[in-house]
Amino acid sequence: MLPSSYTVTGHALLGEELDEQCVSIIVEDGIIRAIESASRAPDFWIVPAFFNAHTHCGDTVAMDCPCSGSLADLVAPPNGLKHRILAKTPRPRLVEAMHASIQTMVRSGTRGFADFREGGADGVAALYEAAAGLPIAPVIFGREGGERDADGIGISSIRDVEDVERQVAEARRTGRRVAFHAGERDAGDVDEALAYDPDLLVHCTHATDAQLRDCADRAIPIAICPRSNWILGVAATPARPPVQRMLSLGCRVYLGTDNVMFVQPDMLQEMAFLSVVYNISAEEILRAAVAGSELTGRPYFIKEGDPAKITLINPAYGNFRFSENHLATLVRRADASAIEQNVLSMR
Repeated sequence: MLPSSYTVTGHALLGEELDEQCVSIIVEDGIIRAIESASRAPDFWIVPAFFNAHTHCGDTVAMDCPCSGSLADLVAPPNGLKHRILAKTPRPRLVEAMHASIQTMVRSGTRGFADFREGGADGVAALYEAAAGLPIAPVIFGREGGERDADGIGISSIRDVEDVERQVAEARRTGRRVAFHAGERDAGDVDEALAYDPDLLVHCTHATDAQLRDCADRAIPIAICPRSNWILGVAATPARPPVQRMLSLGCRVYLGTDNVMFVQPDMLQEMAFLSVVYNISAEEILRAAVAGSELTGRPYFIKEGDPAKITLINPAYGNFRFSENHLATLVRRADASAIEQNVLSMR
């Protein structure tokens, strides 16, 4: 874990443009006070920390359990498999499991995440307990009344939830965000979700061009979860989710890992999958892996005056010192072992 005050020198990816420069970054009390040009050989690759824009951490208790059936059979409320498992899981085990998954995120360079949390107010409290003491900031979208104690409301497909209009109105009245799952198995629920002017859509796996243009025009970000889509059988080609179309139409794309029941909450793995399967540029992929931090109100892109949410890649790891393109190597090849964990000597 990084100390509050330190200086680190290396090849840094600066700003939302991810402009690579050799610099020294001076951090005091957790804030980037100065970014100065450096001439000596860099110590690290300095990249913005990742933000996992969509998780279901509670589902850790069902990790890789034997299962079959449709998407609704597995995850739809109130009686999908995951909901039945969650209902019978003792709270201490739930907290322990979520804590373990959050630690996994921290070790792989993630400093924030947005979670759809089941279980009402107690479910939200359990997630806060699980994250306590770790260098990571959760943004929680509660359900079943839990949204009143969270940052917003996380609504499953509009097909699965009754009384959506009242729930959204209540969230808006109390100044909380509204997020929807939409377009995961088909495009039929996207327009209805858009009618509520959400702060975030999750998946849009089958969204049409018209729906994506609407998201772009209204600056509604989309959190994509490609590995989950493939594992759950709602995607089988690089056309779903339509990531290339999202980017070409001007959508704001966030990257998430989705359900820990099926997918490890590791943004490095998610980035590599997006690179290999979807042929998206490394720059766009890393930007999507950081941009979800906008949900915190203080994006993690490396800029003077902003909080220092950075990840350090040690180029002495494996064969990384031979890289001719640091950004591409990070996105395609890095795992948690490449992340420098101990920088206390930099005070």
